[in-house]
Amino acid sequence: MQALVVRIDSWKVYQSESGQVCPSNSFSRRGFLEKSGLSATSVLFGSRTVGSAHSLNLFSPQISLPGFRFQISCSQRKDSICTISEQDSPSWNRVPELTQYEDDDKCMRRARVDVNELAQRLQTAQSADEFEEILKEKDELPVRVYSDLIKVLGKNNGLDSAISLVDWLRKRRASHEDVSSSSCVLPDIFIYNNLLGAAKEAEKYDVVEKVISDMSLAGIDPNVVTYNILMSSYIQKGRELEALDLFKEMGDKGLSPSPISYFTVLFAHRRLEDAFGAVKLFLEIRDKCYEESEFPKLENFTTRICYQVMREWMTRGENLSTKVLKLLIEMDKAGIELGCAEYERLIWTCRHEEHYTVCKELYVRIRERNLGTISLSVCNHVIWVMGKAKKWWAALEIYEDLSDKGPKPNKMSHELLVSHFRVLLGAARRRGIWKWAIRLLDKMEEKGLKPGSKEWNDVLISCSKASETSAAITIFKRMVRKGQKPNVVSYGALLSALEKGRLFDEAVQVWKHMVKVGVKPNLHAYTIMASILCSQGEFDAVNHIIHEMTRCGVSPTAVTFNAVISACARNGMGTAGYQWFQEMKAKNISPNEVTYEMVILGLANDGKPRMAHELYLRARNEGMVLSAKAYDAVVGSSRVHGVTVDHLTLGVRPPEKHKRKI
Repeated sequence: MQALVVRIDSWKVYQSESGQVCPSNSFSRRGFLEKSGLSATSVLFGSRTVGSAHSLNLFSPQISLPGFRFQISCSQRKDSICTISEQDSPSWNRVPELTQYEDDDKCMRRARVDVNELAQRLQTAQSADEFEEILKEKDELPVRVYSDLIKVLGKNNGLDSAISLVDWLRKRRASHEDVSSSSCVLPDIFIYNNLLGAAKEAEKYDVVEKVISDMSLAGIDPNVVTYNILMSSYIQKGRELEALDLFKEMGDKGLSPSPISYFTVLFAHRRLEDAFGAVKLFLEIRDKCYEESEFPKLENFTTRICYQVMREWMTRGENLSTKVLKLLIEMDKAGIELGCAEYERLIWTCRHEEHYTVCKELYVRIRERNLGTISLSVCNHVIWVMGKAKKWWAALEIYEDLSDKGPKPNKMSHELLVSHFRVLLGAARRRGIWKWAIRLLDKMEEKGLKPGSKEWNDVLISCSKASETSAAITIFKRMVRKGQKPNVVSYGALLSALEKGRLFDEAVQVWKHMVKVGVKPNLHAYTIMASILCSQGEFDAVNHIIHEMTRCGVSPTAVTFNAVISACARNGMGTAGYQWFQEMKAKNISPNEVTYEMVILGLANDGKPRMAHELYLRARNEGMVLSAKAYDAVVGSSRVHGVTVDHLTLGVRPPEKHKRKI
């Protein structure tokens, strides 16, 4: 009795008439078909038995036989093919060159090899003799068994044993060159590939190089699997560029890359942070019309690489916004699209003012491409970034999108936008750009943002600085009408505007109303009121204000006396200004350059050039640098009134101070 045990790997179904291949399946389990001699063996397809009643289930699907021909491919042994047609029993065609069959017992022992148990025993072997002792009882094993042994040894940290096993196979084949050499297994590409994989997993890169050298000496050309292992090994060592060179070498040698090859090369681009290279490779894969089952995976992997690289670029200290924008353009050309979640996570990485271009681009992509509902917190972050980059109107556009398209803005949205308006209003206040300040206030109310006291005060102060009295009065009334209670800053700004408009009586009424409603004046308000009373010549009232300041714990400063002295100088009361100068010194308040200049101007205009000259010299002796205006006032007054003054003692005329243009 002769028997043959073969492993069924796959089968195909052909239509008898057309000969076309029907959809096929692969066996998920290992089945064994035993044939005794040339007699028909029993085979079961579904519920129908062909052959004898004693059948062996090969886990094939339910298919009726009539009209079909079944071909079973046996990759373990290529010595027979079983063709099943509409006949009652299958026919077997032998391959002529393989006619040697072992007896039944030897075949069954071969089928029952426990690779894991054998690998465990081999891992303890220390010499070739021990290998021989362990393996001789197994007779001659197929190449697949040795290949599996090396794979298992590699997984179990038995690289040295795997190397010794390959060396043993080579030495045994060399020692049997003259006697039945065909019965001795010679390491082939599969064995070497498994050994390479084991060396790579163990990170023994010197072993990898040695195995490649041994393959070359044995005349074995590397295949796609070999290149995949080598590329992965180079990437592990940080030699990504060499891995890319290997991929190019594959094409030069006519090898078609496998999906693993593409994944490995894409990973090399990821390690190099070369997202542009990954996109270029993706285009090459797409142009080759790669099989549909693997292409989506490669596309997803490429997308993930682009996202990760952009994220790393954005989190670095250097500004790489331009590279991110270029990569987004290349992704669009390649048809690679990130999802809403990825775009949002990239937006969160935008934290510096130079990131505003990327942040705005990512936001626009989510909105215009309908990728999903954007998160409100992300929109608020975009508003914050725009404000940080001083792109106030861009921030306002985001806020308008929230109101028009959703999600509805929350308290944080309002606070962020108000903070941006606050910055703009602060700039308008400092520069006195009153029209711009009013427009900003109108825009806030137009967008449903309620201005606070600070915003109203900024507008009032900008009007006051610009001496726009009527505008300041209008804004103050509007502020009260909108339900915003004025504070001491509001009253101070209004008093200043009324003073500059010389509406002194109205200013006094505002002061009385402020005190009546319980608003406690601060230093600024007291100073403005003292200046207003001084302009009216009510010096007793000025004294009362200064005493009240002291009583309320608000000490007058040089600014307070400067305002009073300036009012005297503007209104032709230079002598009175000099008296306030003396009062200031009596209170141990040190005068500054402004104080001296105002007193000098007042005395010069009041026809007292000698006193003005003396004060100018005193200021210079105290180390103060007065303006050209004070110098000209002393010289001009002495000439007008015919008073002889030694102009040489004044020194060189100071340079003009140019006002900053707004």
